[in-house]
Amino acid sequence: MAKALYHKAQRVFVKPVGTWALVEKVIPHWVKDVEEPLRVTYDVGLGRDFTAGELLSEDVMHGRNRMQSDMDASIDQWRIQRAKNRWQEGDDTSAHPYPGTFPVVMTDDNDWGGWRVPGSEYDRDPHKIEYQARLIVNGPMMLRMCRQFADYAAQNAADLPDGLKPLATECQKVLRHVYEIGDSPRAAAE
Repeated sequence: MAKALYHKAQRVFVKPVGTWALVEKVIPHWVKDVEEPLRVTYDVGLGRDFTAGELLSEDVMHGRNRMQSDMDASIDQWRIQRAKNRWQEGDDTSAHPYPGTFPVVMTDDNDWGGWRVPGSEYDRDPHKIEYQARLIVNGPMMLRMCRQFADYAAQNAADLPDGLKPLATECQKVLRHVYEIGDSPRAAAE
């Protein structure tokens, strides 16, 4: 189910139009026998209602998390690089998927930022670490697909099959957690 992410009179950036506006009306879309609205749209005085995915709050645009627009610019550049294991030779690690190396996920154009593990942790379970590296590299693409599905589900709520509604709800929870809008998926489920 959907929850309102913006409130009346809040200043938001309307991405499809590329301008700032004030939320004039929060419009919940209710379904019979459901306690929460299925989706929430916002009237910002620009001729049509907008979904939460089409709006950005002022503190997000100028604040600490620079959200979707900056994320989308660097999404395709995450990659796995192999770093040489300085403590063990390739012969000592022949059981590893890539003997003598370990994965380092680069999330920055300059190969600075990223994710890596200590050598001892990699030695403990190299297949798990390789899996985590692949998962992290593909995370931005999965996030983009999750956002596209959530947007599609919000725009086509009446036509969405009943089997996909729980998936749309989970996508919304994940997006809220990633963009620091609400609780984590695990906390919301408990």
